[in-house]
Amino acid sequence: MTEQTFVLPDVGEGLTEAEIVQWRVAPGDTVAVNDVIVEIETAKSLVELPSPYSGTVGELLASEGSTVEVGAPIITIGAADAGTPMPAAPATVPEPSDPGGAVLVGYGTGGAVSSRRRTLRQAQGPSAERPVKASVGVVAKPPIRKLARDLGVDLSAVTPSGPAGEVTRDDVVKHAEQASVFRNIETPAWGEVREETIPVAAPVATAPSASAPVDDAREESIPVRGVRKATANAMTSSAYSAPHVSVWVDVDASRTMELVKRLKASPDFADVKISPLLIMARAVIWALRRTPMINAAWVDTEDGAQISVRHYVNLGIAAATPRGLLVPNIKDAQAMKTRELAKALETLTLTAREGKTSPADQTGGTFTITNIGVFGVDAGTPIINPGEAGIIALGAIRQKPWVVDGEVRPRWVTTVSGSFDHRVVDGDGISRFIADVASVLEEPALLLD
Repeated sequence: MTEQTFVLPDVGEGLTEAEIVQWRVAPGDTVAVNDVIVEIETAKSLVELPSPYSGTVGELLASEGSTVEVGAPIITIGAADAGTPMPAAPATVPEPSDPGGAVLVGYGTGGAVSSRRRTLRQAQGPSAERPVKASVGVVAKPPIRKLARDLGVDLSAVTPSGPAGEVTRDDVVKHAEQASVFRNIETPAWGEVREETIPVAAPVATAPSASAPVDDAREESIPVRGVRKATANAMTSSAYSAPHVSVWVDVDASRTMELVKRLKASPDFADVKISPLLIMARAVIWALRRTPMINAAWVDTEDGAQISVRHYVNLGIAAATPRGLLVPNIKDAQAMKTRELAKALETLTLTAREGKTSPADQTGGTFTITNIGVFGVDAGTPIINPGEAGIIALGAIRQKPWVVDGEVRPRWVTTVSGSFDHRVVDGDGISRFIADVASVLEEPALLLD
């Protein structure tokens, strides 16, 4: 029997290392080519690696939680023949269910991944599934139930809005978003101890003894790696290399809210999530066309610095996910109609929340939107995503008193704020861009041009 050694491949975007998150196989297991054998976390995404060989698993050469460099051996597989080695560069293989299609070998085929997950869940038992209740008696179609399982939503806790009392896709997504927002402000339960004394300063370090127990719960060390490490490096580099200038403006977004309401009621948008972020995205794309330097980037080359102006918009959306901050982007957003853009935003959000955003979807961005309003925040001074010249923040939209034609009336008001690279764009361009975005939020009909 020939023993093959599989090394950690570069799955794209210049990967140098990755963390072993979970082994999907154990020594003695039989695997086929393209069976998922391990889940790794790169600086940008979770990736399932398929086996390049068929045979019997020999030894796992890297433990879960360890960081492994590209090219380092991670597993041995015993085979009766030499097998087919993993290509050095990403390649494609036909999808079993679609002979004409192709998928990236480095990520495995969709069929192989899903079947492998089913096998694992059957082997591990019910504990391998998300802790979501069965929701017996709730009216919901099978796709909606699957979406609820994927998002960890208990259907029995969702308020249905369907005409027949059924739970809709929008109900599930809205519930998941609210849970994501409020989990950070959940009120902790009262402890059993009514009163305790915490020393202001730590005592002089002495050898621990039975009479002086060490309280290990006072501090916790969290290794900086994966997404957190990548975010820290990117934000530090951006903050100390690009001179940031920030501006903001209050906006009467009442007509934006009216448009959102009409779109939600339109049959053409019945199966798509609509939110003020969609109008914000359209406003940003419109404003970038009017002030192209905002869509540019400062580039240092061997021949000196230059400014790269992009005549397309890869629109980044900052997403808070269980893995940390991700900024996936919608490629060529400037060419999309409103419905197409809405669908792209929905797909981007769900994919990021599930931790399935690919490295390719997180590179090549030209401008970023961060929707801090979903957390109840009015405004901020965000840090520019590296490789871009600006980032804009949409604050919470609240009803506030607003002067209209000399009278104070309740209106839906928000704050639009942003940070920009002053090496690339001057104050007049920054101000013009922010004013354009604000104008569209105040009067979405401007988009009709």
